[in-house]
Amino acid sequence: MSDAKQNQKIEKACAAAFDKFQKMGLDKYADIQSKLEYVLGSYRYDGNPVGLYEYGAVALKELKKHKKANPRLVSKKLIEDLEKALKNKGR
Repeated sequence: MSDAKQNQKIEKACAAAFDKFQKMGLDKYADIQSKLEYVLGSYRYDGNPVGLYEYGAVALKELKKHKKANPRLVSKKLIEDLEKALKNKGR
């Protein structure tokens, strides 16, 4: 997979995670939501995906924890998309 295509995947997955945190509207996710918003903007400005991978991993961890407690609030697809995008980072 080309770097550009991989970068699009992580950007899309992080944007979906940001949207999910925003919809949940929980204060405990305000920090990760803010960081995702920042790294998405940064990536769109300079094309460097490092922050997306860093905070994508944090988002994945938090979403998995939230899904355990509230299985219906976080889709399996969102978690799978993040996992796939993060897994292919080095390829």
